[in-house]
Amino acid sequence: MTIDIDRARRDTLGCEHVLHLNNAGAALMPRPVVDAMIGHLRREAEIGGYEAADEADAAIEHAYDAAASLLGCAPHEIAVVETATRAWDMAFYSLRFSPGDRILTAMAEYASNYIAYLQVARRTGAVVEVVPNDEHGQISVDALRRAVDDRVKLISITHVPTNGGLVNPAAAVGRVARDAGVPYLLDACQSVGQMPLHVDEIGCDLLSATGRKYLRGPRATGFLYVRRALLERLEPPFLDLRAAVWVARDRFEMRADARRFENWETNCAGKIGLGVAIDYARALGLEAIRDRVYALGARLRARLRECAGVAVHDLGAERCGIVTFVKDGLEADEVKARLAASSRSCGRPSTTTTPRTRSSGSAGRSRRWAEPPGRQGAVAPRAGARGPAPPGSRARRSGRRPPRSHGRGPPGCRRRP
Repeated sequence: MTIDIDRARRDTLGCEHVLHLNNAGAALMPRPVVDAMIGHLRREAEIGGYEAADEADAAIEHAYDAAASLLGCAPHEIAVVETATRAWDMAFYSLRFSPGDRILTAMAEYASNYIAYLQVARRTGAVVEVVPNDEHGQISVDALRRAVDDRVKLISITHVPTNGGLVNPAAAVGRVARDAGVPYLLDACQSVGQMPLHVDEIGCDLLSATGRKYLRGPRATGFLYVRRALLERLEPPFLDLRAAVWVARDRFEMRADARRFENWETNCAGKIGLGVAIDYARALGLEAIRDRVYALGARLRARLRECAGVAVHDLGAERCGIVTFVKDGLEADEVKARLAASSRSCGRPSTTTTPRTRSSGSAGRSRRWAEPPGRQGAVAPRAGARGPAPPGSRARRSGRRPPRSHGRGPPGCRRRP
């Protein structure tokens, strides 16, 4: 299957006036997604929010079916929540740890995730351990296998880090987790929509994702996959009447499905838009999207290497559509301003997301370094993007400053916006 690029551009309003390179932050939504959301919001204005939700019940419910089809799981294993961060948090904080329990993670971990590890470690006496990288700069599966013992209670990694084009070997990690009988949490925020994902092939028990990036869905939409076999052992960190039923004065019963991780109030227009966005991506074909995005990323890296004073910093045996580079003598803020002046949109986050390690840099997307402003930049092509700029041109450089995902690991941290 190949992508009809002309149609994809016609479906994308922003293609008329901007070259958008912030797809790993928040992509441009296609017309069907925009139309579905605006249509529902109009009905809310006309007849009321609850009434509009009742009327659109099938479209709202479709978000669960669409997400399940995307990941190769059952709809009852899907929760739709506000963000990928909320999805990840609800999964992680449902797990129980005791003194001496070990949490294994990767060097290219997202700062918010690592902060959560540290908080739980401080509360419970658990220990957080960072598995070293292999020669490609991705998590070493051999080192992970050697690290596993009876005290390991969780393996948790980020599939595609905020730090650049690296794609961690998620399925190989899953095989280690399954062999050891250890729960496996995968942060797929940067990979969902950019490549095919199948939870049984990956072997993860929990997976968190967002709608706003490569799926090209609305902001404030995220979803969580919870394997049924693990679901029955998890109690969310907080419950409301969406997640549980008050059955007696002193007793409640949690839902039997993954919606126990949701709360009652929800963005109905966002859920509808998420379902439409997933349908749109699946109609294009996730394999075709991956091939297109990977090819654009590889082409851009090759052209950037021809530019004087530019160094590319992407790691991994497999590299995706997020491209990281450094331009000598040019601050990231200046790159961003020049791009904006020439109708090239890029972004730079306003909050710290990934602390630096002690080696050279790699990055990509809207999560930011915990360090003073640097001169790195990251771009994230989408499937319908045009090819990279010619050597010496600044036309396709994002002004985002990247985190570094290789070299020595942090004494402690990393994670997301």
